[in-house]
Amino acid sequence: MSEKIKLLIVDDHPVFRQGLCDVLDAEPNMEVVGEAADGEIAVAQALELQPDVILMDINLPTVNGLQVTRRIKQDMPDVAVVMITGYDDAEQVFHAFRAGASAYCPKDITPEALTRIIEDVNQGSYVVNEKTMSYEDMVKWIEQKIGRFGGPLVTDSDEIFIPLSPREMEILEHVTRGLSNKEIAYKLGISHQTVKNHMTAILRKLRVDDRTQAAVYALHHGWVRLEGPRG
Repeated sequence: MSEKIKLLIVDDHPVFRQGLCDVLDAEPNMEVVGEAADGEIAVAQALELQPDVILMDINLPTVNGLQVTRRIKQDMPDVAVVMITGYDDAEQVFHAFRAGASAYCPKDITPEALTRIIEDVNQGSYVVNEKTMSYEDMVKWIEQKIGRFGGPLVTDSDEIFIPLSPREMEILEHVTRGLSNKEIAYKLGISHQTVKNHMTAILRKLRVDDRTQAAVYALHHGWVRLEGPRG
């Protein structure tokens, strides 16, 4: 029997949170390992419990779900985040994916649909409107939405959808400047293993085979400019 999918539920409404716990704990292949009612606790719980999938309410007190997702993904690039919201808003979907989410669904979703989404994102897929997509399909979906909005989501005309977290972008910048994993770890004050974990996530997200291809991809898309090493 395969291991259960470990879940962390983040929502500030106790009744809704308990309802999710009851539904998902009843699934034979899932286990709720933790709950959080606000963003700061969610970050601490994620790091401590190492869940496979996090169910994240966007509207949280103190720190919103998008910010929490971005912070968690910096340290846990492989965790899948399912955004749950009371608002079916395409613009918010765009921001959710930019923050690192793997799925976006409304709070009135059926238990059957939610469990299917959790299983899909745990396998590396992306889900919007109960439609399961590959990474490439998700990027196309985002690009179509940006076109439909006519640009208001983009604050800078050169800005494009970047699937990497701020930490991953920071590491990729150092890679384009020729630094090794060991040098990057020293420069950023993190462990060598953490850098390796981030590099694995970067290669997977960009669908490239090695760090050289990742650097070329970043330069080609204008994510990184070779302006010489930073001080």
